[in-house]
Amino acid sequence: MNAHDGALAAIDQILNRGGDADEVLREVVAALHRDYSWVGISFVEDGELVLGPAQGEQTAEPTSIPISYENNVVAELGVVASNLDPEDQAFLERVALLISPYCLVGWDTAGEAWSP
Repeated sequence: MNAHDGALAAIDQILNRGGDADEVLREVVAALHRDYSWVGISFVEDGELVLGPAQGEQTAEPTSIPISYENNVVAELGVVASNLDPEDQAFLERVALLISPYCLVGWDTAGEAWSP
C-alpha cells in the first residue's frame, strides 16, 4: 500500500463528483494539505504565475510541479514538505495530470464553450 493511496482516492472522488473548477481545485488543495504543510495552485495568466487556491503556512520555498494541458504549462502545483522523496514527486506529478483540465483559467478557447 502506497502512503498516498488515501489522498489519491480522495482526489479521485473529488474529480468524479466534478462541479465548478474553482471548487474542485479548492477541494484538491484541501486533500493534499493533509499530507503537506502548504499547498497552492498558481495559474499562468499573461505569462505570470498567479496564486489561486492555497492552504497552510508557506514556511519555505515550495517544490513546484508544472501542470500542463495539451503540452502547454497552464498552472503549477506547489507544496512545502519537510522531505519530498521520489514517491512524493511521482504522486504530485500524477495529481498535476489529473487536475490539468480544471486549471484552464486563462486558456483561450477561441470563443468555444468549455467544460473539462
